[in-house]
Amino acid sequence: MAVAGCGTHSCRIVDRDGATVSNADVLTSVEWSRVLDDTSAASVVVSPEGDCCERLGLVRAWRHSLLIYRDDSAPVWSGPVVDVRWHLGRVEISALDVSAWLARRVPHETIAFTNTDLAEIADWLITDAFAPDDPGHSIVTVAPTRVRGARNYTKNVGQALDHLTDLADTGLDWTVLGRTFLLLPETHRESVGRLSDVDFPEGLVVAEDGTALTTRWIVAGDEEGEVLGEAGGVHPYYGLLERYFEQTSIPDDASATAAAEAKLRASQPVPVFIDSQQVTISPQAAVDVAHLVPGWCLDVTSAETCRTVSQRLKITGVTVTEEGGSGDDPGSESVQVQVAATGTEASS
Repeated sequence: MAVAGCGTHSCRIVDRDGATVSNADVLTSVEWSRVLDDTSAASVVVSPEGDCCERLGLVRAWRHSLLIYRDDSAPVWSGPVVDVRWHLGRVEISALDVSAWLARRVPHETIAFTNTDLAEIADWLITDAFAPDDPGHSIVTVAPTRVRGARNYTKNVGQALDHLTDLADTGLDWTVLGRTFLLLPETHRESVGRLSDVDFPEGLVVAEDGTALTTRWIVAGDEEGEVLGEAGGVHPYYGLLERYFEQTSIPDDASATAAAEAKLRASQPVPVFIDSQQVTISPQAAVDVAHLVPGWCLDVTSAETCRTVSQRLKITGVTVTEEGGSGDDPGSESVQVQVAATGTEASS
């Protein structure tokens, strides 16, 4: 049975052509993350030794990428370097995952989708964004979203990442694992482990977040209201909580209605979640850190607060840090996971 364990990290900097620019021989700090529907970040602090200092002096933003390894396995994180700071005796390197390139790309052709699954549209957005210049990426559609609709994109208008984020607001989930974009439905329920109070020695917080609750969604394709869809209404328990959302890429009422229905599914559970953002998972927890991927789920049970909860919750973020330490203090790794209820999980 896999356990979280106490990992140790290494990293290297690679060029666009795949050649190694520099290995990080002495790491004093490492932090990497995975997030749902957003760009993740990583950072390392290196104490250069020997000719490592000269090689690290060659590192350039966007030209080079940071690869982070945990326990000498395949890279757990990869992405372009975006900031380098050279200090006396140390070098600080910050990077973003490959989706960061989408924030620097635009649609390269005009296209109109009709009755198309959102995962197919997302695949096109990513493929088109990298078509003129591909630093290395792949796309895996885990499952179709089963949310279909129309979307229009105009050449050179808008950033590709903004368009992908808009899709994530209306039924699609996406995350980046290494250099691979994973596309999946918001209703994806595959579990990668089970955690309970004993796996969180520092304790958990069970929270009810009323700000996430909406009982009626109105989705518009333009400010004039010529394209409009809605879903929901007065809830028998909560009453009426309405929200308006505008997305100009939606060209017809049917697609706006499908988007409203998707947003309703994501925002009308009983708004309970387990807040583990500041809590470190025990090294003995029965989960494989490499498998903690946003969009997948964890079965989490908490009975040590006044609010007992046992739910399958979606992983929305993972943060792993390791401090190298010095002298008699060897440093240690911490693994934090953020989980939240979606409409599907809350109804189970």
